[in-house]
Amino acid sequence: MKLIMLGSGTSTGVPRVGNNWGDCDPAEPRNRRTRVSIVVESEEGNRLLVDTSTDLRQQLLANGIDRLDGVFWTHDHADHCHGVDDLRPLRYGRAAAIPGFASQETARRLRRRFDYVFAGQHGYPTIVELNTLETLRIHAGFKVGSVEMPHGPTMSTGYRFDADGKSIGYTTDFSEITDDMLALFAGVDVLVCDCLRRAPHPTHCHLDMAVDFGRRVGAGKTVLTHLDFSMDYQTLCAEVPANVLVGFDGLELKA
Repeated sequence: MKLIMLGSGTSTGVPRVGNNWGDCDPAEPRNRRTRVSIVVESEEGNRLLVDTSTDLRQQLLANGIDRLDGVFWTHDHADHCHGVDDLRPLRYGRAAAIPGFASQETARRLRRRFDYVFAGQHGYPTIVELNTLETLRIHAGFKVGSVEMPHGPTMSTGYRFDADGKSIGYTTDFSEITDDMLALFAGVDVLVCDCLRRAPHPTHCHLDMAVDFGRRVGAGKTVLTHLDFSMDYQTLCAEVPANVLVGFDGLELKA
Protein backbone atom coordinates (compact mmCIF):
# COMPACT_ATOMS: atom_id res chain seq x y z
CA MET A 1 0.00 0.00 0.00
CA LYS A 2 1.20 3.49 -0.84
CA LEU A 3 0.78 6.89 0.80
CA ILE A 4 0.68 9.93 -1.49
CA MET A 5 0.87 13.20 0.44
CA LEU A 6 -0.98 15.75 -1.67
CA GLY A 7 -0.55 18.62 0.80
CA SER A 8 1.36 19.08 4.06
CA GLY A 9 0.66 22.65 5.16
CA THR A 10 -1.46 24.42 7.71
CA SER A 11 -4.66 26.32 6.92
CA THR A 12 -2.80 29.30 5.42
CA GLY A 13 -0.22 27.19 3.56
CA VAL A 14 3.46 28.03 3.25
CA PRO A 15 4.31 30.71 2.33
CA ARG A 16 1.44 32.72 3.72
CA VAL A 17 -0.19 35.32 1.47
CA GLY A 18 2.22 38.24 1.30
CA ASN A 19 5.08 35.85 0.52
CA ASN A 20 5.71 35.34 4.22
CA TRP A 21 7.92 32.28 4.67
CA GLY A 22 8.43 32.70 8.43
CA ASP A 23 11.37 30.49 9.45
CA CYS A 24 11.16 28.37 6.30
CA ASP A 25 13.90 28.64 3.68
CA PRO A 26 12.29 29.70 0.36
CA ALA A 27 15.12 27.94 -1.52
CA GLU A 28 14.02 24.54 -0.14
CA PRO A 29 11.16 23.29 -2.39
CA ARG A 30 9.82 21.01 0.34
CA ASN A 31 8.95 24.09 2.38
CA ARG A 32 6.30 25.11 -0.19
CA ARG A 33 3.20 23.57 1.36
CA THR A 34 -0.39 23.39 0.15
CA ARG A 35 -3.26 22.51 2.47
CA VAL A 36 -3.37 18.99 3.92
CA SER A 37 -4.75 16.02 2.04
CA ILE A 38 -3.60 12.48 1.24
CA VAL A 39 -4.35 9.57 -1.07
CA VAL A 40 -3.86 5.95 -0.06
CA GLU A 41 -3.43 3.44 -2.90
CA SER A 42 -3.60 -0.35 -2.80
CA GLU A 43 -1.53 -2.77 -4.88
CA GLU A 44 -4.63 -3.25 -7.05
CA GLY A 45 -4.62 0.48 -7.83
CA ASN A 46 -7.65 1.43 -5.76
CA ARG A 47 -7.38 4.98 -4.41
CA LEU A 48 -9.00 6.70 -1.45
CA LEU A 49 -8.74 10.46 -0.91
CA VAL A 50 -8.83 11.98 2.57
CA ASP A 51 -10.11 15.57 2.59
CA THR A 52 -10.80 17.92 -0.30
CA SER A 53 -8.37 20.71 0.49
CA THR A 54 -8.67 24.21 -0.90
CA ASP A 55 -5.72 23.34 -3.17
CA LEU A 56 -7.19 20.08 -4.46
CA ARG A 57 -7.18 20.84 -8.19
CA GLN A 58 -3.46 21.61 -8.33
CA GLN A 59 -2.71 18.63 -6.06
CA LEU A 60 -4.55 16.18 -8.32
CA LEU A 61 -2.80 17.60 -11.38
CA ALA A 62 0.64 17.55 -9.74
CA ASN A 63 0.25 13.89 -8.74
CA GLY A 64 -1.43 12.64 -11.91
CA ILE A 65 -4.60 11.51 -10.13
CA ASP A 66 -7.67 11.36 -12.35
CA ARG A 67 -9.67 8.61 -10.65
CA LEU A 68 -10.80 7.90 -7.09
CA ASP A 69 -12.68 5.03 -5.48
CA GLY A 70 -13.81 7.00 -2.45
CA VAL A 71 -13.47 10.24 -0.50
CA PHE A 72 -13.22 10.57 3.29
CA TRP A 73 -13.49 13.76 5.32
CA THR A 74 -11.90 14.44 8.69
CA HIS A 75 -14.01 17.51 9.52
CA ASP A 76 -15.59 20.55 7.90
CA HIS A 77 -12.98 23.26 8.44
CA ALA A 78 -12.40 25.19 5.23
CA ASP A 79 -8.87 23.97 4.53
CA HIS A 80 -10.12 20.37 4.64
CA CYS A 81 -13.29 20.60 2.56
CA HIS A 82 -13.62 23.77 0.48
CA GLY A 83 -11.97 22.17 -2.55
CA VAL A 84 -14.88 19.74 -2.91
CA ASP A 85 -15.98 21.25 -6.23
CA ASP A 86 -12.71 20.06 -7.78
CA LEU A 87 -14.15 16.54 -7.63
CA ARG A 88 -16.51 17.36 -10.51
CA PRO A 89 -14.12 16.25 -13.31
CA LEU A 90 -13.62 12.92 -11.52
CA ARG A 91 -17.40 12.39 -11.72
CA TYR A 92 -17.39 12.71 -15.53
CA GLY A 93 -17.86 9.36 -17.23
CA ARG A 94 -18.86 7.55 -14.05
CA ALA A 95 -22.14 5.65 -13.94
CA ALA A 96 -22.72 6.75 -10.35
CA ALA A 97 -21.57 9.36 -7.88
CA ILE A 98 -18.22 9.02 -6.10
CA PRO A 99 -18.67 7.27 -2.72
CA GLY A 100 -17.99 9.64 0.18
CA PHE A 101 -17.77 9.11 3.95
CA ALA A 102 -17.70 11.29 7.06
CA SER A 103 -18.87 11.29 10.66
CA GLN A 104 -22.55 12.04 11.22
CA GLU A 105 -21.87 15.62 12.32
CA THR A 106 -19.37 16.36 9.55
CA ALA A 107 -21.76 14.89 6.97
CA ARG A 108 -24.56 17.10 8.27
CA ARG A 109 -22.43 20.22 7.97
CA LEU A 110 -21.11 19.30 4.52
CA ARG A 111 -24.61 18.68 3.17
CA ARG A 112 -25.76 22.06 4.44
CA ARG A 113 -22.81 23.92 2.90
CA PHE A 114 -22.46 22.00 -0.39
CA ASP A 115 -25.95 20.70 -1.08
CA TYR A 116 -25.43 20.59 -4.86
CA VAL A 117 -22.46 18.23 -4.45
CA PHE A 118 -24.44 15.64 -2.52
CA ALA A 119 -27.91 16.03 -4.03
CA GLY A 120 -27.40 17.41 -7.53
CA GLN A 121 -28.97 20.64 -8.74
CA HIS A 122 -30.57 22.17 -11.85
CA GLY A 123 -30.14 19.00 -13.86
CA TYR A 124 -26.55 18.43 -12.81
CA PRO A 125 -25.89 15.00 -11.30
CA THR A 126 -24.85 14.27 -7.74
CA ILE A 127 -21.06 14.40 -7.50
CA VAL A 128 -20.59 12.49 -4.24
CA GLU A 129 -22.92 10.02 -2.54
CA LEU A 130 -22.25 10.92 1.09
CA ASN A 131 -22.52 8.22 3.74
CA THR A 132 -21.82 8.21 7.46
CA LEU A 133 -19.19 6.00 9.07
CA GLU A 134 -21.25 4.10 11.62
CA THR A 135 -21.44 0.81 9.71
CA LEU A 136 -18.45 1.17 7.34
CA ARG A 137 -15.90 -1.63 7.66
CA ILE A 138 -14.66 -2.33 4.12
CA HIS A 139 -14.47 -0.06 1.07
CA ALA A 140 -12.73 -0.63 -2.28
CA GLY A 141 -10.69 -3.46 -0.80
CA PHE A 142 -9.51 -1.43 2.20
CA LYS A 143 -10.42 -2.26 5.77
CA VAL A 144 -11.41 1.11 7.25
CA GLY A 145 -11.32 2.10 10.92
CA SER A 146 -12.16 5.53 12.33
CA VAL A 147 -12.03 7.40 15.62
CA GLU A 148 -13.25 10.80 16.79
CA MET A 149 -10.36 12.96 18.02
CA PRO A 150 -10.54 16.15 20.13
CA HIS A 151 -9.75 19.23 18.01
CA GLY A 152 -9.97 21.99 20.59
CA PRO A 153 -13.70 22.58 21.18
CA THR A 154 -14.75 20.40 18.23
CA MET A 155 -13.90 16.96 16.80
CA SER A 156 -11.95 15.58 13.85
CA THR A 157 -12.04 12.02 12.49
CA GLY A 158 -8.87 9.94 12.36
CA TYR A 159 -8.68 7.03 9.91
CA ARG A 160 -6.84 3.74 9.65
CA PHE A 161 -6.66 2.00 6.27
CA ASP A 162 -5.49 -1.63 6.00
CA ALA A 163 -4.80 -3.40 2.70
CA ASP A 164 -2.26 -5.86 1.30
CA GLY A 165 -1.14 -6.75 4.83
CA LYS A 166 -0.10 -3.14 5.57
CA SER A 167 -1.67 -0.18 7.36
CA ILE A 168 -1.67 3.62 7.11
CA GLY A 169 -3.13 5.87 9.80
CA TYR A 170 -4.15 9.49 9.25
CA THR A 171 -4.47 11.80 12.24
CA THR A 172 -4.65 15.47 11.44
CA ASP A 173 -6.14 18.32 13.48
CA PHE A 174 -6.18 16.89 17.00
CA SER A 175 -5.20 18.37 20.35
CA GLU A 176 -5.35 15.40 22.71
CA ILE A 177 -4.34 11.73 22.54
CA THR A 178 -7.18 9.49 23.74
CA ASP A 179 -7.33 5.81 24.65
CA ASP A 180 -9.51 5.18 21.59
CA MET A 181 -6.84 6.72 19.36
CA LEU A 182 -4.12 4.59 20.91
CA ALA A 183 -6.24 1.48 20.37
CA LEU A 184 -7.10 2.17 16.73
CA PHE A 185 -3.57 3.04 15.62
CA ALA A 186 -1.69 0.40 17.62
CA GLY A 187 0.98 -1.24 15.45
CA VAL A 188 0.25 0.89 12.37
CA ASP A 189 2.97 0.72 9.70
CA VAL A 190 2.74 4.42 8.76
CA LEU A 191 1.18 7.09 10.98
CA VAL A 192 0.58 10.48 9.33
CA CYS A 193 0.36 12.90 12.24
CA ASP A 194 -0.66 16.49 12.84
CA CYS A 195 2.37 18.63 13.81
CA LEU A 196 1.55 22.32 13.56
CA ARG A 197 4.60 23.73 15.35
CA ARG A 198 7.04 23.10 18.21
CA ALA A 199 5.12 24.95 20.93
CA PRO A 200 1.84 23.50 22.29
CA HIS A 201 -1.34 24.76 20.62
CA PRO A 202 -4.95 24.70 21.90
CA THR A 203 -6.39 22.90 18.86
CA HIS A 204 -3.44 21.10 17.23
CA CYS A 205 -0.73 18.58 17.95
CA HIS A 206 2.83 19.91 18.39
CA LEU A 207 6.21 18.29 17.69
CA ASP A 208 6.91 16.52 21.00
CA MET A 209 3.32 15.29 21.16
CA ALA A 210 3.47 13.91 17.60
CA VAL A 211 6.71 12.03 18.24
CA ASP A 212 5.30 10.66 21.50
CA PHE A 213 2.09 9.53 19.78
CA GLY A 214 4.01 7.58 17.17
CA ARG A 215 6.10 5.96 19.90
CA ARG A 216 3.08 5.04 22.02
CA VAL A 217 1.26 3.29 19.16
CA GLY A 218 4.43 1.59 17.94
CA ALA A 219 4.24 3.09 14.45
CA GLY A 220 6.81 1.79 11.99
CA LYS A 221 7.16 5.31 10.60
CA THR A 222 5.58 8.59 11.71
CA VAL A 223 5.13 11.25 9.02
CA LEU A 224 4.58 14.84 10.18
CA THR A 225 1.99 17.00 8.42
CA HIS A 226 -0.08 20.20 8.83
CA LEU A 227 3.20 22.10 9.28
CA ASP A 228 3.20 25.88 9.65
CA PHE A 229 5.80 28.40 8.54
CA SER A 230 7.90 27.98 11.68
CA MET A 231 8.76 24.41 10.64
CA ASP A 232 11.69 24.58 8.19
CA TYR A 233 12.08 21.23 6.43
CA GLN A 234 15.84 20.74 6.76
CA THR A 235 16.00 22.07 10.32
CA LEU A 236 13.17 19.77 11.39
CA CYS A 237 14.73 16.75 9.66
CA ALA A 238 17.82 17.22 11.82
CA GLU A 239 15.72 17.24 15.02
CA VAL A 240 13.46 14.23 14.70
CA PRO A 241 14.23 10.54 15.44
CA ALA A 242 15.21 8.21 12.61
CA ASN A 243 11.74 6.68 12.21
CA VAL A 244 10.04 10.12 12.00
CA LEU A 245 9.79 11.72 8.56
CA VAL A 246 8.98 15.34 7.80
CA GLY A 247 6.15 15.30 5.30
CA PHE A 248 6.13 17.39 2.14
CA ASP A 249 3.88 17.91 -0.86
CA GLY A 250 4.32 15.04 -3.31
CA LEU A 251 5.86 12.60 -0.82
CA GLU A 252 5.21 8.97 -1.81
CA LEU A 253 5.86 6.27 0.76
CA LYS A 254 5.25 2.52 0.71
CA ALA A 255 3.80 1.10 3.92
